[in-house]
Amino acid sequence: MTKEEKVEFVIKTLKELYPTIPIPLNHKDPYTLLIAVLMSAQSTDVRVNQITPLLFEKADNPHDMVKLTVDEIRDIIKPVGLSPMKSKGIYGLSKILIEKYDGKVPQSFEALESLPAVGHKTASVVMSQAFGVPAFPVDTHIHRLMYRWNLSNGKNVVQTEKDAKRLFPKDLWNDLHLQIIWYGREYSPARGWDLEKDIITKTIGRKSVIDDYNKLKKS
Repeated sequence: MTKEEKVEFVIKTLKELYPTIPIPLNHKDPYTLLIAVLMSAQSTDVRVNQITPLLFEKADNPHDMVKLTVDEIRDIIKPVGLSPMKSKGIYGLSKILIEKYDGKVPQSFEALESLPAVGHKTASVVMSQAFGVPAFPVDTHIHRLMYRWNLSNGKNVVQTEKDAKRLFPKDLWNDLHLQIIWYGREYSPARGWDLEKDIITKTIGRKSVIDDYNKLKKS
């Protein structure tokens, strides 16, 4: 298969598996999405979805959030991990949104990435899911699969994002990044991986990855 044919196979397979794409993090607007994505760093979406209702019950907008103290926010979000940093970030960005953006989430990568605790991946998720701007946020699943599929060298997430954007059509980025995440969770996990179920890797995967898998199965 040529690289173009591999890309087409990925797009076609993911579209068949996920014609309707579930949104991983529960939210109702750009602000609640921003907070949920910030909370998801080094945590699971399941855990975040358990905790966000508790936080949003008290504060689901920047004006209510700054009425809480950093300690109060930290106590609520503690189960998601990294709560000291995340609680400061949530309070700090809420304050900036009120002061600089009339309480609204800005619609630019530059403005989002200037907010406390908001990195490029978080900004990309918000731009794509809240505002429909083409972006390709790379999480651990996408990073792993782009390497397994021999579509990126796996050196770092920056390179993986560049490769994904170069290979996949821009109008599909927002769907594809979510479809790949779901596929990674369901068919190509880091642990307990079964190549027989992973049709994409089995069909187009990196030879060394498949060889390593087969050696492990035999041992």
